[in-house]
Amino acid sequence: MASPIKLSNPATREFWEIDPVYEDEHLLALNKPARLLSSPDRYDPERPNLMRLLHEGIASAKPWAKERDLTYLSNAHRLDFETTGIMLLAKSRPVLVELANLFGSNKPIKTYVAFVNGCHAQPKWTVTAPIGPHPHRAGLMRVDPRRGKNSRTEFTTLEKFGRWSLVSCRPITGRTHQIRVHLQKERLPICGDTLYGGRPLKLSAMKKRYDLKEGREERPLLATTALHAEKLELVHPVTGVRLEIKAPWPKDLVVALKYLRRYSSERPPEPDPTQFPQQSHSPATPSSV
Repeated sequence: MASPIKLSNPATREFWEIDPVYEDEHLLALNKPARLLSSPDRYDPERPNLMRLLHEGIASAKPWAKERDLTYLSNAHRLDFETTGIMLLAKSRPVLVELANLFGSNKPIKTYVAFVNGCHAQPKWTVTAPIGPHPHRAGLMRVDPRRGKNSRTEFTTLEKFGRWSLVSCRPITGRTHQIRVHLQKERLPICGDTLYGGRPLKLSAMKKRYDLKEGREERPLLATTALHAEKLELVHPVTGVRLEIKAPWPKDLVVALKYLRRYSSERPPEPDPTQFPQQSHSPATPSSV
């Protein structure tokens, strides 16, 4: 594997060192960090974003670009600002076209993991609620049965921790904020996802004897939305070989899992007046797109 890709934005004094999780002469898959846009923000185009930083690095012949002899990189899909994990890039225009066709047909299998507030009644369930933009809040999505686009996500509970659970999420379609909206609909918002009602994950909520020094404020175990694009399965657009690409978890998710396993059993689930009883969902017939 080639060296990490080092990016910086002097205006905001931010620096990123991003490890490739797969690379060949046609493709580059990166493990995107949290709090970095995938591509330009339509509402604030000056915010740092991964694609612009990569293009600037290629144009200025940064060492990571020269090492790879890169002249082109483009993304066939995106991840949300706080979401971590696999982003797949094409090293040429023809490969990008093939990737875009693959993602447009929903053929790649994308698997995410998320820590959520609450536990579902079923070990596996499927949500097919249509999704569309919120009419009054820019950038926010919602379930919209009348005008929304058909959307389907398959969920599996991996572990339960009293008031929280670790969930595997497999979006069959690729709508904006799809996993987040579908989990909000199930009243299982992702930990730290303030946009869709997720509460922060704090050690004090799971550990009985938690002492915080006077005058200090507790920091959440997870500072961002606890959603990670863990695995991507697809047919290579050039060789036809089936690929399975995996991205290691970021450190904060690893630490959160350790503490949940250690302490969550100390405090049993508590009733939450903002939550409604969970409804069971059986797998539904795939929607047409």
